[in-house]
Amino acid sequence: MKILVTGGAGYIGSVTTELLLDDGHAVTVFDNLGRGHRGAVDGRAQLIEGDLADGHRIREVMLAEKPDAVMHFAAYALVGESMERPEMYFGNNVGGCVNLSEAMLAAGVKRIVFSSTCATYGDPRKVPITEDEPQLPTNPYGESKLMCEKMLNWYHRLHGMQAVFLRYFNACGATEKFGEDHEPETHLIPIVLRTALGRREKVSVFGADYPTPDGTCIRDYIHIADLARAHILALEAGVSGAFNLGNGNGYSVREVIEAARRVTGRDIPAENAGRRPGDPPRLVADAARAAQVLKWQPAFPDLDEIISGAWEWHQAHPDGYAD
Repeated sequence: MKILVTGGAGYIGSVTTELLLDDGHAVTVFDNLGRGHRGAVDGRAQLIEGDLADGHRIREVMLAEKPDAVMHFAAYALVGESMERPEMYFGNNVGGCVNLSEAMLAAGVKRIVFSSTCATYGDPRKVPITEDEPQLPTNPYGESKLMCEKMLNWYHRLHGMQAVFLRYFNACGATEKFGEDHEPETHLIPIVLRTALGRREKVSVFGADYPTPDGTCIRDYIHIADLARAHILALEAGVSGAFNLGNGNGYSVREVIEAARRVTGRDIPAENAGRRPGDPPRLVADAARAAQVLKWQPAFPDLDEIISGAWEWHQAHPDGYAD
């Protein structure tokens, strides 16, 4: 198939592009390179620079490329930043999705796999979280993704657009080629590994008084290659609707730090800091629907294995894609 990948120079988009190409698909990456990296775009893909804020530009590209489907990753994705600049998140994430959807309609493209998030659930009533849990975001990032889901649902009902929403839990890990490089970096595993490399002084533990066994937040960590494979399965299955993507196992911040110490063999200084606004205490997925409908199962569920692959990538790329 011919796939247009928006945000293909970013973390999840880069690995999904790699696996799509490995499977024989033709991929065009559309990215403004604002938060992505040119070096994260697989050399076998075509890269078109552009911003979804420019409705004319994405319409022009869509009409010229006429892809069979779109995988939409391009978005701002920092919870803390969204709490400080909500207008930027609604303008970029929702506005960009509107422009992309309109361009798809203009070109007759009716299939989209949308990069959503468990942040749409907010602070869930029960854990593990199923797709039927009420979506009550506690931050503008989650709200912006939920708004896109609702909009695409209406496009599905009124225009026949086939939309799949993949609600990620915590993406992590690396392939041999591509890994995680954000600026600023807010994700726990790369922060811990940069500390192990001596690139950071310490790890700040944001909140040690949550109602969890060790007082720190619990999250469900899912390997980036497993996330990417789920996108391809969703495309090939020809389905619509929402699917959680997670391992179904939760690890606390302290457990992740201890796992990284085991894997790296290095002391990783950590200290308690205040809670971050908008962080729920515990987010763990029930991914039974993805297993049943998409025939998806995580191939890399072990936390130490996930961290080991990420550690190899960070050692090989201590300055990220600036190397």
